[in-house]
Amino acid sequence: MNNETFCLLENFMLSCMKDTAHDKEHIYRVLYHGLEIAKTEEHVNYDVLIAACLLHDIGRKEQFDNPALCHAAVGGEKAYQFLAAHGFEISVAEQVKHCIQTHRYRKNNPPQSLEAKILFDADKLDVAGAVGIARTLVYRGIVSEPLYSVLPDGTVSDGENDREPSFFQEYKYKLENLYSGFYTKKAAAMAKERQQIAVEFYNRLYQEVSLSYRNGTKELNRLLRG
Repeated sequence: MNNETFCLLENFMLSCMKDTAHDKEHIYRVLYHGLEIAKTEEHVNYDVLIAACLLHDIGRKEQFDNPALCHAAVGGEKAYQFLAAHGFEISVAEQVKHCIQTHRYRKNNPPQSLEAKILFDADKLDVAGAVGIARTLVYRGIVSEPLYSVLPDGTVSDGENDREPSFFQEYKYKLENLYSGFYTKKAAAMAKERQQIAVEFYNRLYQEVSLSYRNGTKELNRLLRG
């Protein structure tokens, strides 16, 4: 891939990115993760990988506007149409489409090609560790969801069995469990290095808010009784 082709793909990506949590910097991190992983693999098609990494989230706006849509499915088709219209070989466009349509975790649609597996791992890495925590908090703010839920007894829920969305619920549902299931050894090792910071952040935040509610309600009840 030459610089002109890269800029063509990059400019198309930039025209599609409107989501703060899935912004252009997320795209670049995924691309850089992908290149780092690719160095440890053989027979990587870098044209396919770079195009897939750059375009993997171009369907986000459509999903945000209509949550019934899957951004991976929409994005894969958008990428295919764009590549085909700009003279890319149909086989390359098809491969990029497959990478994008399988990068979102779905048991019934796993990535098959090496490039698709690298994109899947690279995207998943950007939800791990400190960056993953920060991105999740940004997104929860965008959609006006709280940090945590309060149980009927007045204590703070750890998110484990929550039905209502919150940062704690997302951590228990997704972030806590994403450190397995990587396709490449390099990505698994990178994720392992990031795991502890996420665990420590969640535990510390839960301890702080729980203590505040526990001590605060006791003091408030004492004053009200007085």
